[in-house]
Amino acid sequence: MKKMHLAATTALVLAPLAASAETLSIYNWGDYINPAVLEAFTEETGIEITLDSYGSNEEMLAKIQAGATGYDIVFPSVHMHDIMFQLGLLAKTDIGKAPGFENIDPQFVRAQTDPDAEYCLPYAWGNVGVVYNKELAGDIKSWEDFFALGAAGKKITLLDDLRETIGIGLIVNGNSVNSTDPAEVEAAADYIIDHIDGVTAFTYDSVPQVISGDVAAAHWYVGANLYVSENPDTIGYMIPKEGATMYQEDICVLESAPNKDAAKKFLEFYLRPEIAALNVEQQMNGTPNLPAQKLIPEEIAGNATIYPSQDVMEKLQIFEDLGRDLQLYNSEWTRIKTAQ
Repeated sequence: MKKMHLAATTALVLAPLAASAETLSIYNWGDYINPAVLEAFTEETGIEITLDSYGSNEEMLAKIQAGATGYDIVFPSVHMHDIMFQLGLLAKTDIGKAPGFENIDPQFVRAQTDPDAEYCLPYAWGNVGVVYNKELAGDIKSWEDFFALGAAGKKITLLDDLRETIGIGLIVNGNSVNSTDPAEVEAAADYIIDHIDGVTAFTYDSVPQVISGDVAAAHWYVGANLYVSENPDTIGYMIPKEGATMYQEDICVLESAPNKDAAKKFLEFYLRPEIAALNVEQQMNGTPNLPAQKLIPEEIAGNATIYPSQDVMEKLQIFEDLGRDLQLYNSEWTRIKTAQ
């Protein structure tokens, strides 16, 4: 009897300790989630969240492949979702069968390796265009206008991302951003090199420089609208008329995740329209959650650079996994970087 009583007491003491120790470790793009979403999840579930950030798909993958442990959730772009699936890095969650998944617009279940959303949840989407200083850049509308600023001696920056930057050359030349034709990829790199004189840096940290006037315009994400809303007289954001890339990130649970149950709870939590809308309110990007779109403030829902018209949408291209053909881009990226 004594042993049974002692065991029961130990269980009672340990149970609350175990509950309070439940954590979730998120690895996401820098500033790519509204902190209020994480706070709401912790308040509801008691699960504490830690957040680390990365600057590119490649950086994230390299860290995971190098043996980084402890992360539960990552936010890969669709083509990286496919790559990570093929590498066996993703855990099956069956999120596509979860209550609330009917909220997700089917066109955003894009990953070729995950057509039934058995692994990952579509998170957010947007485009990559140009944020510009109104006084320095004027009313620019195209990639041609953007690079003309550099030719005129004004400072411009490009993203430190081989596919995004080479993608500009492919778009301007009328080709697919997923081209595997060596001549097309080389010509795209040539376009960037031919216009590189005005490029002062390949960087993700450009918006403060555009606001201050140190840089006239920068290749950047639609999330720049957050800064535009705070500095409407100083900066603007535009989708170039020749076209641009679009991105979509998914929420994926790692196969190595130490807290898979907590991670699945987070995916289910993010299916709620009010949570997806809360994220958009601060992030200013598109959401695949259809009911959430009705909860978004009008200044976001009515912004044509965040929710573009259909004719503009048709000029937006999304990256696909190129497999071994990515080497074409790697070699041209080296050529671009050494030309600067």
